[in-house]
Order: sequence, then C-alpha cells, then structure tokens
Amino acid sequence: MNWQSLAIYLLCSSQICLADNGMVMSMDDGMTLAVGNMLSYLHFTPGDTRLYTVWFLGWVPKSSGAMVGTCFALFMLAVIERWIVASNSTSFSFFCILYFLRMIRAIIIASDKLNTLPTRSSPIVFIKRFAPPFIPAHDISRGVMFVAQTLLDYLFMLTIMTFQLGFIFSLIVGLGVGETLFGRFGSVAHAH
Repeated sequence: MNWQSLAIYLLCSSQICLADNGMVMSMDDGMTLAVGNMLSYLHFTPGDTRLYTVWFLGWVPKSSGAMVGTCFALFMLAVIERWIVASNSTSFSFFCILYFLRMIRAIIIASDKLNTLPTRSSPIVFIKRFAPPFIPAHDISRGVMFVAQTLLDYLFMLTIMTFQLGFIFSLIVGLGVGETLFGRFGSVAHAH
C-alpha cells in the first residue's frame, strides 16, 4: 500500500466517522426561526423578564405604572447625557481659554524681562503649540466625562434593542429636550 492510497483511505474514513456524530441530520422536520423570547418588532406591551429587561433584572416594568416610571427614568438619563456632552464641550473651551490666558501672561512677563534687561542679546523664544499641553486636572476630568457619555450611549443602544416603543420615544424625546436645554453650550466645540 503506497502513501497515496493510505491518504485517500484515511480521508474517506474520517468523512464517514464525522458524518454521523450522534446528530439526526434528516431535513424532514420543518425549521423554526423563532429563537428566544424577545419580540423582534416594535411594541408597546408591558412585559416580563423574557420580553425585555432594561439593563438588569431589577429593572423590569411589569405594570403600566412601572412602565411610566421606566420611561421617565430613561427620559431623564437622556437629558443628563446631553448635559454631559455640553459640559464636556464647555469645559474643553474653558480649558483652552485658560491656556490662552496663561500664554498671554507668559508673553507679558517675558516682554517685561526684555525691557528691564537691555544687555540681553537673544530674545526669549516661545514654542508654538498646535494643541494645549496635557494638564492632568483638565484632561482626566474630561476623559471621565467622555467615558460617562459613551457608557450612557451604549446603554441607550441596548435599551433600543428591546424594541419597546415607549422606551424608544422616551429616549428620543429626552435627547431632544436635553439638546434644546444644553445644546447651545455644546455648540462651541465639536459635539457628537
């Protein structure tokens, strides 16, 4: 027996062994596409834990009053998310203004030194920066605010994936109200 016939034999025997691994592979039964218990269409039904859980099992509205409370909480979270965006943008603008004022102060101090020391032959040279320097008090707080905004955005995405129209409308109206209240503050810098 040469190596080619041995390879063909092993290949055929492995296909025979793999073809029947204890599973019934007949295609006579109908295939059901309903997997899971989530409603995959937009709905207003108050639900149970199988239909939609808002982020964790403790927050499952089972009555109409609980549904209204959940929608109000989502509305307020959407307004808070827009506030975080606006405060992050205004803090960035504020930090840029502080940096600009510090640069002006340094230029004034340097020009005063040049005026008081006439014997100095070389002027003080400033490095032109394209971005403000890293200041931990400013940048770490801005990063934490961005993390909070991103976390809320992903949680909103998970809420929308429940297909519950009450939740979706609450988020949309909350984001609109939040943008109306705080959007003028965030329009100074880039917003998402």
